[in-house]
Amino acid sequence: MGLIRRLRVTQRAMERATLGVSLRDQIRNVEIRRRTRVTDIAQRVAKLKWQWVGHIVRRKDGRWGPKVLEWQPRTGRRSVGRPPTRWTDDIKRVAGSGSEPWNLELPTKDLFPAVDVYRLM
Repeated sequence: MGLIRRLRVTQRAMERATLGVSLRDQIRNVEIRRRTRVTDIAQRVAKLKWQWVGHIVRRKDGRWGPKVLEWQPRTGRRSVGRPPTRWTDDIKRVAGSGSEPWNLELPTKDLFPAVDVYRLM
C-alpha cells in the first residue's frame, strides 16, 4: 500500500474519531469530509511538493537543492526490476515533455502554473 493511501486512511480514521462516528454507521467519506471541513491530505501533499519544486527551481545561488533534485546516481550497475520513481519523474509527468526542460519553465513565482493536484498523485 502506497504512502499517500496510508495517509488518507489514517486521516479518515482521525476524522471519524473526531466526529464520534464508527465504520458501522456507514457514513460516506464525502459526508465525513463535509462535516469536518478538512482538506484531503493527498491534495495538501501534492500542493506542497509542487511549491517546493518551484522554490528550488527559482534558486540560482549554487546551493545543494537544485543539484540534488537533478542528481542521477552512477553506480556502474543496473538494479533489478523497475527503476525507482524520483521526484523529478512526477514533475516531468505534470509539466509535460515540451521542447524546454521542466526546470526552465518556472522563472518567477507569478508565472507559476495552477496545477491539477490529482495529476501529482
